[in-house]
Amino acid sequence: MAGSGTGRKGGFRSNTRYKLKKKAGTKGKVTITRLLRKFSIGDRVRILQEPAVQMGMPHPRFKNLVGTILTKEGSNAYTLQIKDGNKLKKIVSRAIHLVKLK
Repeated sequence: MAGSGTGRKGGFRSNTRYKLKKKAGTKGKVTITRLLRKFSIGDRVRILQEPAVQMGMPHPRFKNLVGTILTKEGSNAYTLQIKDGNKLKKIVSRAIHLVKLK
């Protein structure tokens, strides 16, 4: 029976009204330099989702976590390794959702 209400409601971006909201003054199109960012293997990056680009976005629960780049996937995606509690997890994300740490 389709739509019986027994399954879990909501999807990937459910309950993220404020978490994935852009600040005033930063709304609009994404700059080309943010789209063309490059990282090297071993770089430490912070996960900061870009709400204007849904493709390749890591799950919102990983916002602000710091990880290390393991591999490059395709033309502009990367595999990160983060520590979530006591577990090491691998996450695939596009470069626009990552910010390099100094």
